[in-house]
Order: sequence, then C-alpha cells, then structure tokens
Amino acid sequence: MKVKKYRASTMPEAMKLIRSDLGNDAIILNSRVIQTNGFLGFFKKRSIEVIAALDEKPFEMVQQMKPDKRKAVAIPTASSKTSTEKTAEMKEERETEELRKEISELKLLLSGVVERNDKEVPPLPVPIQKMQQLLLKQEIKELVVETIVNDAMKWWIEAGESKSEAEVLMWAKEHMMMKISHLPFSDISFTKKFITVVGPTGVGKTTTLAKMAAECILKHKKKVAFITTDTYRIAAIEQLKTYANILNVPIEVCYNMEDFQKAVTQFENYDVVFIDTAGRNFRNPANVADLQKNIDFSKGLETFLVLSLTSKQMDMEEIYHQFDAVHIDKIILTKADETSTFGAMFNIMYSWQKPVAYITNGQNVPDDIISATPEKVVKCLIGVN
Repeated sequence: MKVKKYRASTMPEAMKLIRSDLGNDAIILNSRVIQTNGFLGFFKKRSIEVIAALDEKPFEMVQQMKPDKRKAVAIPTASSKTSTEKTAEMKEERETEELRKEISELKLLLSGVVERNDKEVPPLPVPIQKMQQLLLKQEIKELVVETIVNDAMKWWIEAGESKSEAEVLMWAKEHMMMKISHLPFSDISFTKKFITVVGPTGVGKTTTLAKMAAECILKHKKKVAFITTDTYRIAAIEQLKTYANILNVPIEVCYNMEDFQKAVTQFENYDVVFIDTAGRNFRNPANVADLQKNIDFSKGLETFLVLSLTSKQMDMEEIYHQFDAVHIDKIILTKADETSTFGAMFNIMYSWQKPVAYITNGQNVPDDIISATPEKVVKCLIGVN
C-alpha cells in the first residue's frame, strides 16, 4: 500500500492534489487542521493536512492475471490443475477478497471523516489572562479586548515571555492610551461663543452645564450668560435660575426660535453663552428634530453630548446616533461615582472616535467635574498610576 501525506490551505485543494498524484481510487486515512508559525495559539497560519493511500497490490494481481496479447498461453482447465495449484489459487483469491473487504470497510469508516476545527488552543500566559479578565469585567467590548490581547501577545513574545502582572498592566495602560491619544482631548475650546449640552433625561445636563459655566468664570475669567430651551419642566428652569443667581449671570428662557434669536442678540457682548436643552426620550428622532426648531445650530455651536456611565452600552450607542443629526463635538460622561465599570469610556472613544471632554463624579457645583485625558480614562479602567 502506498501512503503519502499532503498539505493544502483547504480540503478541496488537498483532494485535488491527491487525485492528481494517486488517482481516483485513493482513500483518505486521516485529515486534520494544523496551524503553523505561531506561539501559544496566536498568529498562526491555518492549513489542512491529509494522509491518503493507494493499494497497488490488487491492481498488480489483475495485471498478472491478464493474458499477454503478444503470445498465446494455454489456460489450464479445472480438471488439469493439480491439488497444490488449486490450493494456492484459492488462498490467493481469499487474500484478495479479504483485502478488498478491508479497503471497503476503511472507505466506509472514513466516509464520515470531515474537516475538524481544532479548538484546543494553549492558554494565555497568566498575567495576560488576568489583564484580559479585568478588561472584560470593565465591560470593554469583546472584539476590542481581543485586539488588545493579540497586541499583548506580540509584545510578550518580543519582550522575552517573562513579564509580571504589574508589567503587563502597565503595558496595557500605555497601549490603550496610545489608541485614543490622537483624539482632540480638551475642555471648552473657546473657538465658538455658544456652548450647548444635549442628551436624554436624567443624565445631569443642567448640573453639568452649571459646573462648566463656573469653570469659565472662576478659572478663565469669562463673561458668561445662560439660555434654556428646556420649557417642558418648570423644575428645570428653576434649577438653572438658581445656578444663575449663585454665579451672578443672566438667563433667558426661550420657547421658540424667535425667543432664541432675541437672546442671541441680547448676549452679543458676552464671551460664552451656555444653552441648556430639554431632556426627553431621544430614542424618538422627532424629539431631536424639536431641538432644531428652538436652537439655531448654524450659529456655530460647540455641542456636548451628555451620557451617564450608569446607562447600558447599547442605549448609549443609540442615543449617540440619534443626536449625531445635530453634530456632536465632544462627550461628557456623568455619574462616575455611581458605577464601578468604566468600559463605556473607552468604547465610546475607540468605536466612535469622539473625545471625552469631562467626567463628572457628584452633584457639587463647581466641584465634582474633571477634565478628561487619555491617562485619566485608562486609569479608571485599570487603576495603574
């Protein structure tokens, strides 16, 4: 029996090689998926290894039994054969039949052999496993974590495969910072006079707006005014009026576009005008359209989308896509003090390519607000200084 091993990128390619080499009567003895040029189950090239065989003996017997056309050979009759010849012939036929039966059984057995997917991947090094578990616990998206782990394995190999857990976490911090450091992290840019905060209900827009205004007054010495278009809740108007009194800044309530244009004219001599908006169910696109009825976004506004870190990732994504109709410049993440998972911070910047301007961690005005940086964001996730 002739046995050979073949390797190809797919099973059809392997079968083509076998047929061209051994013919259509070849049988498959074994097949498996193999991966080469990798380390610990990563960065491998996948291929198929097939062992095939061709039994040549039966064909040789057939050839021997064929008469030679070049010369006549007397074929003995059954009566002319000796007892020894008869016994030898019967033994040969029996062996041939047994061989054919074995081949048939082997073909039947191997007919169920299919290409298998080898899932026995060696485990990650323990320090990288712990880093992976930490990122998943922080609710960073699985595909993002997989990318980071693959990058970590490349670094691990290049570094000599002997790093501690602390060293792996430090690498992860620097690596993740690098992935978002190109984004334009900054607070209020002061390139645009009008600053508006938008977002769904209950995320703390009004309180956040007051914190930003206080920073402009106390830190940057700017002349500030308030406009509110949140006329759906009396309490919201009273809340912003309270902040306006504390900060000693004027406020105008706008019920429509005409009111908004009058307020813009009235505050022409102010450095920064903060615009508060209604918090409604913005899963409904009609509510986003209402914003554009009361605010002239063509005036060159700098728009901050306010999202709560206690919200579900899917809800945050839906809200973002709804508000993108009015163009979002930066993100503000609130209620950092009410959660222990901060993966949404990184998911937002990595997936949406939008910078986070502020993170708020309480209700106190003007405190409980910090300017976001790549280092602060990643530190919330990993806790490494």
